[in-house]
Amino acid sequence: MSDGAGTGIHRAAAFFDLDKTIIARSSTLAFGPSFYRHGLISRHDVVRGLLAQALFRLGGASHQRMERFRDQVSQVCRGWPADRITDIITRNMPHLYAEALALLTAHRSAGQDVVIVSTSGQEMVGPIGDLLGASTVIATRMEVADGRYTGQVEFYAYGQAKADQVGRLARERGYSLPHSFAYSDSITDLPMLEIVGNPRAVNPDRALRKIAQQRGWPVLSFSAARGAAAGDPAAGREP
Repeated sequence: MSDGAGTGIHRAAAFFDLDKTIIARSSTLAFGPSFYRHGLISRHDVVRGLLAQALFRLGGASHQRMERFRDQVSQVCRGWPADRITDIITRNMPHLYAEALALLTAHRSAGQDVVIVSTSGQEMVGPIGDLLGASTVIATRMEVADGRYTGQVEFYAYGQAKADQVGRLARERGYSLPHSFAYSDSITDLPMLEIVGNPRAVNPDRALRKIAQQRGWPVLSFSAARGAAAGDPAAGREP
């Protein structure tokens, strides 16, 4: 680990994307079966979600696909009780990459804050962040009125908006971005990767892999999925 520990001259942080970086699937789609079992979505929604998952695995997260996915999710969740969603998500955590768990542990051991930065909803990302010992999360926020989702998006954590929030957090907490790390699989997170001194491409889509190779960024391959029990030991390499 570099000298960017929290107790060193330069206070560094590690910013992790979630989908296909810490977990092997889209976190939003991973909870689809649980939502179906609780009567929140229809069989048609499940089939559409499985198709979206297949496209996500094969083609990555293009700008057009992410915009369409945002609109679909916001409309499907309209009227859902917010407290029930939080309970379902907490009880049905997706599998995590063992290699990612090792990196999270290594950064925390070096005195660096871990921040999860995800396009998925705060309701999904928050519990995962708590489980993994993240100091905070940056995630999409849906509007809630009278305890139910309205279908409106308050903040969409995507693309440049992710990088802007990382920059804001760095200013607030005194992180040195040139000494910080960022991990992502998607070309849509290029702005976030570019503002830190130690970008890492994890299971990258084709476009991000090409840029990583051109710029000499490390390319990491994660494949060992494991259950989401907190504190599990995991083997992997340090950044």
